[in-house]
Amino acid sequence: MNTPPAGRTISLTRPAYILSHAAVGGRQEGLGPLAPWFDHLCDDSFFGEKTWEKAESTMQKTALTLALEKAALQPEDLTFVLAGDLLNQCIGTSFGLRSFRIPFFGLYGACSTMGESLALGSLLVSGGFARRVGAMTSSHFCTAERQYRMPVPYGSQRTPTAQWTATASGCCLLGEEKAPLAVTAVTCGRIVDLGVTDANNMGAAMAPAAYDTLQAHFASTGTGPRDYDLVLTGDLGVLGHQIVTELFARDGVDMGPNYLDCGMLLYDIEKQDMHAGASGCGCSASVLCGYLLGKMEEGQWKKILFAPTGALLSPVSTSQGESIPGICHAVCIQAADTLQQ
Repeated sequence: MNTPPAGRTISLTRPAYILSHAAVGGRQEGLGPLAPWFDHLCDDSFFGEKTWEKAESTMQKTALTLALEKAALQPEDLTFVLAGDLLNQCIGTSFGLRSFRIPFFGLYGACSTMGESLALGSLLVSGGFARRVGAMTSSHFCTAERQYRMPVPYGSQRTPTAQWTATASGCCLLGEEKAPLAVTAVTCGRIVDLGVTDANNMGAAMAPAAYDTLQAHFASTGTGPRDYDLVLTGDLGVLGHQIVTELFARDGVDMGPNYLDCGMLLYDIEKQDMHAGASGCGCSASVLCGYLLGKMEEGQWKKILFAPTGALLSPVSTSQGESIPGICHAVCIQAADTLQQ
């Protein structure tokens, strides 16, 4: 039996094991410091397709195909796939996964979608409702710019607080079979809105949600930042990372050097001129499914807390002057050899 929820956290006495993982990226990702950890990189922003939206679908299709191959599984071996993206009606996902014919749950958590899919997929496996589950997401710089901001050919100037939407996809396959890594706890996020209205400052909009979820996780589990080899938020960038650090400092909690943000890891911010860092569903997904899980498999880290964040806005809400709500879902991932038998 799984431990009943303490607050918003569920500890999984039956872990959901990570059977395989795959990361796909574009040109900028290939120029960044994490390039060696990607399974597939493509210089062509169209990924061989006719539109950027179709390119994003191809990224998801590629990520799932690679993850299945690495686990020696077929699409029919998955009970469900849980996935989403940033596009209206999640067309990047639905068009990308339609040929697999796997029972599908479409998710929208903005840039927190990788955490949301991992959390829900882990609960399904741990609860005995699924034998194997795919958890994945994607984003594409050009599709996001076209939908949320200005068309790319317009060449609009970015503010210093702006982040670069990653052209990337990440996929994890979860299952009952024992594997070197496992999800052992999940903390569900709440919608947090402190009134930020600047769509070019996502870090400030999402940071309060990250603080809220991390605070809840630490309280529910009786842990703190030092109990994890790494605590990683997703896509807050330089400014959001600083805000979270300062919010915890007010509580007397030093987040320390093991608190990092995926938006600060994906690119060389200075050399690649990424302003406040990376963003987009594909940022935290590809950092996790390439670099982080790869390093854990090598034994560098035994226990990490992965907490991607999302901004729950739309082009309509922004044009109507609405503020930007944020959300953050946290997932604890451990090396299986550290688990109590």
